[in-house]
Amino acid sequence: MHCLITGAAGFIGSHLMESLLEEGLWITAVDNFDPFYPRALKEANVSEVFRHSRLRFVEADIRDMQALRSLGGGYDCIVHLAAKAGVRPSIENPVAYEQVNVAGTQNLLEAAREWGVRQFVFASSSSVYGVNPKQPWSEDDHVLLPISPYAATKVSGELLGHVYSHLYGIRFLALRFFTVYGPRQRPDLAIRKFAERILAGLPIPIFGDGSSSRDYTYVDDIVSGIRAAMNYSGGAYEVINLGNNRPISLLDMVRAIEEALSEKATLDFRPPQPGDVHSTFADIRKAKELLNYEPRVSFAQGLARFVAQMYSRQT
Repeated sequence: MHCLITGAAGFIGSHLMESLLEEGLWITAVDNFDPFYPRALKEANVSEVFRHSRLRFVEADIRDMQALRSLGGGYDCIVHLAAKAGVRPSIENPVAYEQVNVAGTQNLLEAAREWGVRQFVFASSSSVYGVNPKQPWSEDDHVLLPISPYAATKVSGELLGHVYSHLYGIRFLALRFFTVYGPRQRPDLAIRKFAERILAGLPIPIFGDGSSSRDYTYVDDIVSGIRAAMNYSGGAYEVINLGNNRPISLLDMVRAIEEALSEKATLDFRPPQPGDVHSTFADIRKAKELLNYEPRVSFAQGLARFVAQMYSRQT
């Protein structure tokens, strides 16, 4: 199998590449090293595999259709992870998010059509559910209530996928990721940001009263779900939650980090931020049925692995 992966140097993409190369697949990897966080961190993510004999790494922007066409085609599957990330930054610059996350996804789908690719796996997000009060969130909840531009772009990506699936026979799987964490996690995300601030003796910001919760999902479990989706041969269009099915409150998350680090946190309580939902909670029955998906890493186990990686990075 030859797979095209976009966003390949990022947190999830780098883990997926390592897993697929170990399995024996051929990969064409694309990343534009967006300055959302330092390029050096992304380069470190892929340093172990960058010169692998079955990997071709191309620095390119998915907004550039000519650059995509130059990749040449011949792919059995596209895994589209590239996106401008983050709920809060999307409120400050919604147009840029539309250009990358919607127009860029359109370009990838058009390239898939031109190349005759029949399997397209799209990284969507739990944020598409927005303020839906019914939990756990199920793929059957057709009324989506996104409350950030980022979330709206992910809804748009899912709908574009349906169009291309219907018109051109591309099997499109939208995987709604629920708060992925683990080694190489982006520096703006809570677990990494909090751990680093605790280690530095700095207060950590708590937006709201600490009762908000997230369905934290370890990166290895997400990678296993993506891999299963790459081989899925059922329906032509599917939307599937990939979560852990066990929400954890913000304050409980902080306590778990304190325990893993053997350090005490100083809490800085602040007003809730616009665009943030209060809680996320994945119904993963469909993922189990269609992909044989079963999250295997508990939050405590995943946090211990993350902390061990952080210590090794600092020494």
